[in-house]
Amino acid sequence: MVKPFEKLKLHGFNNLTKSLSFSIYDICYAPTEQDRQEYISYIDEQYNADRLTDILSEVVDIIGANILNVARQDYDPQGASVTILVCEEPIDKPENAKNDNSEQPGPLPEAVVAHLDKSHICVHTYPEHHPHGGICTFRADIEVSTCGVISPLKALNYLIHSFESDIVTIDYRVRGFTRDVNGVKHYIDHPIHSIQNFMDANTKNAFQMVDVNVYQENLFHTKMMLKEFDLNNYLFGAGIDSLSSEEQKDISKKVKREMREIFYGRNLPDMN
Repeated sequence: MVKPFEKLKLHGFNNLTKSLSFSIYDICYAPTEQDRQEYISYIDEQYNADRLTDILSEVVDIIGANILNVARQDYDPQGASVTILVCEEPIDKPENAKNDNSEQPGPLPEAVVAHLDKSHICVHTYPEHHPHGGICTFRADIEVSTCGVISPLKALNYLIHSFESDIVTIDYRVRGFTRDVNGVKHYIDHPIHSIQNFMDANTKNAFQMVDVNVYQENLFHTKMMLKEFDLNNYLFGAGIDSLSSEEQKDISKKVKREMREIFYGRNLPDMN
């Protein structure tokens, strides 16, 4: 049993700003130019501004916040952005319930009871494809930023499980300071050693993970790459049965290289 984290007795409002941002990448292989254009059209339809607004609005509703304003935009030739400004709204919960900022996984989508204090949530999408190599990559950037006692990390599990992804990069930062009743400044109001500790076991088992943390600056970074590789899951416009063993080997090499380059954040040399 995890012992509840004792709440700070503050002089006034909690002035800490906590920002959770992450990028998810979904990768596939589309063999022809027509397939690649159809992939872009498919992604643009699946994640247009209306659909993203519905997704984020549901997130806001689940976490018990109140929407103040929605700004959304589709782009030509592809991509979309949605920003939702939200503020605190009371939600029904037991009188003895406390805000829990302990370092443990947040709830999954079917059981979310998290509450975000004054905040905003935004998402931007970036579908694109290699001009010649057949690789297509869809990226979605999501940010949840809060001011107050609640950490957006409690929404991490829900967001990860709401998007299919091959690569995920996550950043969490606490900025500013807040004063307690004795006038002492606090630069963070909850213990944290790793973003990974806010994920459920299934997620941690499914991904290879690396942390880069700067504790003295309250900066936390985790990057994730899916462990299991099944070529069937990465083909768009072609089935694996239509490919020769040599073609399957070549495509697998291209897709895995794309994943490693995104994971490590650098172009890797051609090993041929």
